[in-house]
Amino acid sequence: MRVLAIGDIHGSLRPLDALLDWVNPTPDDLVVTLGDYVDRGPDTRGVLDRLVGLRDRLNLVPLRGNHELMMLKARDGGRGDREMWLSVGGVQALASYGTPGRPGTFRSVPAAHWDFLETGLVDYHQTDRFIFVHATVLCGFDLDEQPEYALFWEYLPPAMRHHSGKTVVCGHTSQRSGEPKVVPGAVCVDTHAYAGGWLTCLDATTGRYWQADNAGRRRDGRVEYEA
Repeated sequence: MRVLAIGDIHGSLRPLDALLDWVNPTPDDLVVTLGDYVDRGPDTRGVLDRLVGLRDRLNLVPLRGNHELMMLKARDGGRGDREMWLSVGGVQALASYGTPGRPGTFRSVPAAHWDFLETGLVDYHQTDRFIFVHATVLCGFDLDEQPEYALFWEYLPPAMRHHSGKTVVCGHTSQRSGEPKVVPGAVCVDTHAYAGGWLTCLDATTGRYWQADNAGRRRDGRVEYEA
């Protein structure tokens, strides 16, 4: 069984499909998506359609990201919440639900997508060797004690050695270099998929990674974790 982690997708369906075709995960693999499926890229709707479908045929664990939280808050909150979300990629997300001559609205979002965002995501996942989280963890706290700001909002620190001794696999801190970032105790695979960067799928056990971008390019490499 492979343990695969896919970084922040941000509406980038083309590289997601390219990675799925290349890596070819099977039901025997564990596939953890690290959150931030929506906003910024051109096809939030297509990405959510794909993930909803993948749940039926893969061992998929979709994590919750801060952009999913913002999208839900924009729908349910006040004008300030909507303006905040629209300013960080919500405009592109809603546009993906539009039709020719008609802009997308919250009512355009299918019920299956809202259900996925509200009830289909988890805050973190762990195996015997790895912790998967969108943003960060506080290293001295168990996972069920982690505050929301750490799980969804904090950026990658110089080191993140969780007291469990497990390696943390995370996203959120966008690596404009396009390369996964390794620090002692953790590896970040948000490689700026939506803006000329790469979408990354990491085999957490071996350190091999595969990348695809919106231009149709592919490349692969390997990371070694720091102790």
